[in-house]
Amino acid sequence: MSGIGGVIGLHDEGGIVSRRMLAALWHRGPDDEGFAQPLATVSLVHTRLAIFDLTSAGHQPVRDRPAGGQDPLWTVFNGEIYNFRELQRELGARGHAFHSRCDTEVIPASYREWSENAVRRWRGKFALCLVDPARGIAWLYRDRLGIKPLYICRPDSGG
Repeated sequence: MSGIGGVIGLHDEGGIVSRRMLAALWHRGPDDEGFAQPLATVSLVHTRLAIFDLTSAGHQPVRDRPAGGQDPLWTVFNGEIYNFRELQRELGARGHAFHSRCDTEVIPASYREWSENAVRRWRGKFALCLVDPARGIAWLYRDRLGIKPLYICRPDSGG
């Protein structure tokens, strides 16, 4: 089941808002939890229900380990990418390294390889946030059918 959340566009000093969100999501993934603040205005949280890789290698948020001095990408992910093994093989042949048996790692590798078009290659049900600190952006994606919902709240919008 797992749960993801985050704060984008606000200075979440010390991650106070994000950590409250993490506590509220605990029931969605009792196996592990994680917090990261890849940018001053972006915080990510994740609660994990371990399915594919039961080891700590599946911990999120995921910070990829790029080669050649590139800045890392950050990802929180809920769902399944059904074709992740095929993508791992293809991306591995292109020089990407993987450190777990989780589908989460194909997300930053795919983004590095195919940029925003990477989502078109993923088959499955998912909601995720990928943060590219070098470009100062956060991408929110969800599966085409909305099986894994992605809720966005803009406190300044009155909603």
